[in-house]
Amino acid sequence: MSTTPSNIPILPKLKKESIRTLVAKGIRIDGRKLNEYRKIVIEPNYIPKAEGSALVRMGDTVVLVGVKMEVGQPFPDTPNEGVLMVNAEFVPLASPTFEPGPPDENAIELARVIDRSLREIRVIDLEKLAIIPGEKVWMVWVDIYVLNHAGNLLDASSLAAMAALMVTKMPKVEVSEQGEVKVDKSVHVGSLPLNHRVVTVTVGKLDEYLLVDPTDEEELVLDAKLAVSVSEDGRIAGMQKMGPGDFTVDEVYKAVNLALETGKELHSILEEYVAKR
Repeated sequence: MSTTPSNIPILPKLKKESIRTLVAKGIRIDGRKLNEYRKIVIEPNYIPKAEGSALVRMGDTVVLVGVKMEVGQPFPDTPNEGVLMVNAEFVPLASPTFEPGPPDENAIELARVIDRSLREIRVIDLEKLAIIPGEKVWMVWVDIYVLNHAGNLLDASSLAAMAALMVTKMPKVEVSEQGEVKVDKSVHVGSLPLNHRVVTVTVGKLDEYLLVDPTDEEELVLDAKLAVSVSEDGRIAGMQKMGPGDFTVDEVYKAVNLALETGKELHSILEEYVAKR
């Protein structure tokens, strides 16, 4: 899905100044504090025919993630591990700025950031996905669909991807004496083997102030964004700087600390909606 530059919305100057004035006072245009997320709701197992799925609502931002598992060949450099593939699609109905076509750099960046955070922290135990080592392994496809864009697509997508993986069920697989692999997706034999959980916290910079979970209007005013992926045990799984502005060294440290602290809240939400079910 591509974003046409001419379709990028223009925020009225008065609203820009209102956002800046309020942020300087420690509040947002929607009444939130600078370190406060919008209301988050997770609906796991949203797609019955997928091996795993989750719908996430973060304020008015809506993201759907589906997980499908297929049997395929391993990569040559990891012959005894399963394969993880992450894709993102910005559905045209989600925003006036989204147009039909191949994924643009924004969709590609979103998928890569999530893919990298899942791999870096080894969220999935890929070694347990080998069916015939060196020949046949499970391929885990994580497909992200942005259904409504109201800001902070990365955090919503990361949360939906993690929730979907947490409820993913393994289809039954049998290997014949001749080495033929037969999959029965009508029968599940257990959950996807996971080592860790990871979430992403996006910290926006506006002048000298830092804030989390920016709305689409706030994103048009921000100088830059820093996305920090955080594991459930407080480790940093990845970082991605976005936007034309910059962060000072001190601001990077503050942004990371803010992400680590706020990440605990997102992991608690995963516990509330997914892990305890």
